[in-house]
Amino acid sequence: MSTAAELPLEQHNVEIQQNREAWARKPMLREIYHDFYRRIATRIDSVIPGPVVELGSGMGQIKDVIPQCITTDLFSNPWLDRNENCYELSFSDESVSHLILFDVWHHLRYPGSALREFHRVLVPGGRLILFEPAASWLGRLVYHYCHHEPVAVRDPITWDAPDDFAASQSDYYAAQGSATRLFWWGQGHDRLDGWKLSEVSPIPSFDYFASGGFSGPQLGGRFLHGLMRALDYLTKPFPKIFAARLLVVLEKEKN
Repeated sequence: MSTAAELPLEQHNVEIQQNREAWARKPMLREIYHDFYRRIATRIDSVIPGPVVELGSGMGQIKDVIPQCITTDLFSNPWLDRNENCYELSFSDESVSHLILFDVWHHLRYPGSALREFHRVLVPGGRLILFEPAASWLGRLVYHYCHHEPVAVRDPITWDAPDDFAASQSDYYAAQGSATRLFWWGQGHDRLDGWKLSEVSPIPSFDYFASGGFSGPQLGGRFLHGLMRALDYLTKPFPKIFAARLLVVLEKEKN
């Protein structure tokens, strides 16, 4: 499946509205995501000056766990704080302490161009926190057959936008394996000038798979999900096979 789906940018907002409906009817999904948000919260350093900002907030539910987080998206939904575009942020130079991208990195057609913009707005020592699908053996299987977005572990990654590219030209794009390839597999390590890659943590989450995510049916109830978490513990030593999620932290190098 191609990374460049023939869909308009508005498709992202269509999916946000659908995800809100799934969030309202699936308590296990809410519990799983709150756990993911708590993992992110432990990577926030309150000593670093400046606001915590999430880009591509979608439903804005990160505030359930990180209430001080400024939520943003391309679309003007009333539950979000402001509009932002990853390729052209409105924040001043060196003014933001943390940028959080939850399932957003793999929607960046030109990740290198976005990364330079993130570097611009973060204070020295500021952190970029990514939470992404993990393209483990199991992850690739599940995401390929159970999710509409392509995994795209073999498709070329276009690092930089064309010289005449404008942020307003952003389109619908998805390549779920992007963060895995660049940060876990190391394909992008030589492109991280000005950054320190401080953490790459693959995370097993069988309960996430069993929840069906936002688009699939939930398998079983709380008892089954308890068993899934036991599987997480047993399979944690084998991330290349079983990881479901990937937590990446990059720090802007200090001058």
